[in-house]
Amino acid sequence: MLSGLGSGVYFIKYRYWPPTVPARQNFWPWPAVLYPEPEIGMSDADLIARCLSGEEGAFDLLAERWHRRLYNFIVRYIGGNREEAQDLCQQTLLKAYQGLGRLREPERFSTWLYQIAVNACRDEFSRRKQRPTVSVEEIGEPVDPTRGGAELGALRRDLRDWLERGLQAIPEEQRLVVVMKEYQQLKFTEIAEVLKLPVNTVKSRLYYGLNNLRKVLAGWQISQEAIDHEL
Repeated sequence: MLSGLGSGVYFIKYRYWPPTVPARQNFWPWPAVLYPEPEIGMSDADLIARCLSGEEGAFDLLAERWHRRLYNFIVRYIGGNREEAQDLCQQTLLKAYQGLGRLREPERFSTWLYQIAVNACRDEFSRRKQRPTVSVEEIGEPVDPTRGGAELGALRRDLRDWLERGLQAIPEEQRLVVVMKEYQQLKFTEIAEVLKLPVNTVKSRLYYGLNNLRKVLAGWQISQEAIDHEL
């Protein structure tokens, strides 16, 4: 069931899982889908317990809580394709629902969910046969951060878009860490747990990923001032 939350803001609410609506939804807005935070005082583990006890709608609450974050993670990781991101997000939640009974430590649900999402994205990359890349010609004119007024707001939105395109021009393993740390705001220890890597490896990938991203943006003639503002 599609429910409204005011002008132009929606969330998908399912009466039960798995969802019966099609995976592809043409109405889906971007870059973010806004959701209320369901049952703020209740942890993921509490909702999982309710779900496993057979309570109708319990996983619906868990899906509402995580859908926005998952979508924003996936859409940046795979390269801004909204339809694919929506598909992969729903695939991730469906796999989580199907495997919930095998989750031995419900308090680690977030780690487990990210692992499912990463694997789903990498499967998609394998289907593509190659990592997504971005050419200089796709970018257009470089941004000028010295221009002011309403035009500056539009330029900053363009810069954020170019940043996300730039992410696709750096190695996949670096992009993954950059998205997790800079966009998802995960701690180094959390990223290391999701990816099953040493913390120092995670830090190294972030360092090289950000450096490579700066080089890509500079190569597109985006000013250092603009890069510093966003990074």
